[in-house]
Amino acid sequence: MGSQGLRKQVQSLLDRAGVELDGTRPWDPAIHDQRFFARVLSQGSLGFGESYMDGWWDCERLDQFVERLKRARLDRAVRARPPLWNLLKAKVLNLQSRARAFEIGERHYDLGNDLYEAMLDRRMIYTGGVWDGATDLDTAQERKLERVARKLKLRPGQRVLDIGCGWGGTAKYLAENHGVHVVGVTVSGEQQRHAQELCRDLPVEIRLCDYRDVHDTFDRVVSLGMIEHVGQRNYRTYFDVVQRCLRDEGLFVLQTIGASEAEPEPDPWIERYIFPNSILPSAKRVGDAFGDRMVLEHWENFGPHYDRTLMAWHENFERAWPALRDRYDERFHRMWRFYLLSCAGAFRSRAIQLWQMVLSPEGVVGGYRFDPPRSERLEEGQVESGASLVREAQVGADV
Repeated sequence: MGSQGLRKQVQSLLDRAGVELDGTRPWDPAIHDQRFFARVLSQGSLGFGESYMDGWWDCERLDQFVERLKRARLDRAVRARPPLWNLLKAKVLNLQSRARAFEIGERHYDLGNDLYEAMLDRRMIYTGGVWDGATDLDTAQERKLERVARKLKLRPGQRVLDIGCGWGGTAKYLAENHGVHVVGVTVSGEQQRHAQELCRDLPVEIRLCDYRDVHDTFDRVVSLGMIEHVGQRNYRTYFDVVQRCLRDEGLFVLQTIGASEAEPEPDPWIERYIFPNSILPSAKRVGDAFGDRMVLEHWENFGPHYDRTLMAWHENFERAWPALRDRYDERFHRMWRFYLLSCAGAFRSRAIQLWQMVLSPEGVVGGYRFDPPRSERLEEGQVESGASLVREAQVGADV
């Protein structure tokens, strides 16, 4: 089929999403290379993202374009069949084994602290924030951290394990504002170095190790945005580790991006360029893993908040690009932009979710109750200080 026939085929699909090739609306893509049509039809997600990286097409509002594609489920209509080796690799091999555990750190989190410092909030929290009552990224992330602290029902002097501690922002916040001792684990050398410097005067220890190698006992465990790297073959091991490390009366807060499908598959473009060896968990797969190990006390979905977080990261990234371009080339620029904006569109469409769960080893006697910070109950436009949030949390910290 010639390029015109392929173009018509792509346009007939886009009609279902209200998108027009070379149209005038912000979500209409401008096609610069006619090879785009054959590439996206044959390669699906991978060809879609790579052709953008190669400059074959542009879009004024790429986030809105992807949102429309996801709402129309065109990503499912154009899904390339992966090579046999990829299928076998995903089904047979343990891509998140101990031997592979540090690959995600080296390929993604060690890209450069200058990139993440420019893109993220002042605490360098690399997970979705909570925007209730927040008008900026720093506040949204503080809202999220305080929400986590309240769900953990922290008391001064408790020991907390932070699985996938990032650059140390969560550990620092919990130690400073709630008087707890934190052990954070990461597979990124850059994250460990930054976190150790950030928390050097606090009761915080940052370890460069795989989560499976932690054997201490803790009062509380928290893991924000890490289980996406664990892999379905290791979910039961992951919850075994949490159960092993957590006291019987303890609490575990898990935050993760969630797949809507019961049996999700890795996104080929994301897996190749952003998060190698990663896959989003589904409610079914996670539930099967912890169901006979821990008691689910609370489950919350605030996926739309991640859309706002990603758009704020993208704004920061583009603003900082002139200072970053000496270290990262233009293809990286387009890759990173596609990553942030396509993910924002996916969250906005509700194709993917953001979950926070509270689990306990034996079940909280009398039942678990979560009271949101009072700031989330204030009228819109009113903002409460972080100090008052902490005071309120300390008053209501009984289980």
